[in-house]
Amino acid sequence: MDQSVPPSQTQQVGGPAIGVKPPRNGWLPARSRLPIGPKFLAVAVVVLLALGYGGREVYLRWTHVYEYDARVSADIVTVSSRADGWIVEMPTLEGTKVKVGDVVVKIDDRTSKLRVDAIRAQIEGVRAERTRLRAERRLYLTQTDAMARTRTSALQARERAMAALKTDLDLAKLELERNKSLFQRQVSNERALQQAQAAVSKLEQQMQQMQAEQDQAQGSLDEAKAEAEKLNVIDASIAALDHQVANLAAQMKQINVEVEDRTIRSPIPAVIDRTFVLPGEYVAAGQRILLLHNPAEVWVEANIKETEVGRLKLGQKVLVSVDAYPNDRFIGKVARIGSATTARFALLPTPNPSGNFTKITQRVPVKIDMVEMPKPLNPGMMVEVEIDVR
Repeated sequence: MDQSVPPSQTQQVGGPAIGVKPPRNGWLPARSRLPIGPKFLAVAVVVLLALGYGGREVYLRWTHVYEYDARVSADIVTVSSRADGWIVEMPTLEGTKVKVGDVVVKIDDRTSKLRVDAIRAQIEGVRAERTRLRAERRLYLTQTDAMARTRTSALQARERAMAALKTDLDLAKLELERNKSLFQRQVSNERALQQAQAAVSKLEQQMQQMQAEQDQAQGSLDEAKAEAEKLNVIDASIAALDHQVANLAAQMKQINVEVEDRTIRSPIPAVIDRTFVLPGEYVAAGQRILLLHNPAEVWVEANIKETEVGRLKLGQKVLVSVDAYPNDRFIGKVARIGSATTARFALLPTPNPSGNFTKITQRVPVKIDMVEMPKPLNPGMMVEVEIDVR
């Protein structure tokens, strides 16, 4: 009799069949588990991140205006020469910071200084001549005043003597009339009448002589007064010398300006951007010598699309990202919105003679003043701006 056990029964009694994993306690069969694997989780995370980033970008695009075509700008001052000459000194080099009034260029000024000395000598000569004429005028005035007083006194004395003589003449004439009356009545003799006539004739002659002397004294006084008119001639000469001094002084001031122009100073606190000449070179009037700008007065100029300009307002906050300093935060504000597009300032016009038209979005320049500038910015640097339009 065969007592062997069948294979199926042996497996059920002893344990699971070889090659078959026994079921885990508490777990469902493989066909009933959820399909959550590492790939699915990675995809889900990526999708969530993409949705979050996309939502953030949509929000920022709605509340901010971005522009990557922006540069740092500044007022570049061109320093030129107002006079011809040789450059003898340039104490500043490119990149040097200077203060207001610091000497940046010196041009040879020896010839101008010699001209100033020559004109100064001419002025001193004219002033010496004017001093001489003034002294002469004082002397002549003293002489003419003394002469006029003397002749005036002589004239007054003759006038008083003539008045006294006229009184005597009047008395003599009365005495003559009385003697004539007495002689006619035969009270007085002829001799008394003749004596009275002789006295009147003598006084009349004295009167005529005194009148001639008075006329002579009056003529001398008039002559003295005429001599005083020469003072006007001296005054005119002094006035002409005054004008000559003023003219020479104006010429000297003009040459002094030329001397000062040959020492060129910085008009602003600035940094030297570039030099075009070297010491020893000859420069002409109007030739540019160097460029400089004020590093404290820089701004950002961004070319904003015309479709987004309507969202901008003055004073809006701007976040500036500088390519040279990626780890620093620069903050500005909208200071000016351009009144014309950049196409209107192009050197070459863009006509459309063919009639084919392609609409292109224009750009409007917007000036952004810096509010927070942790590091200095140089004109021409590329930056990116983010304008908060909320």
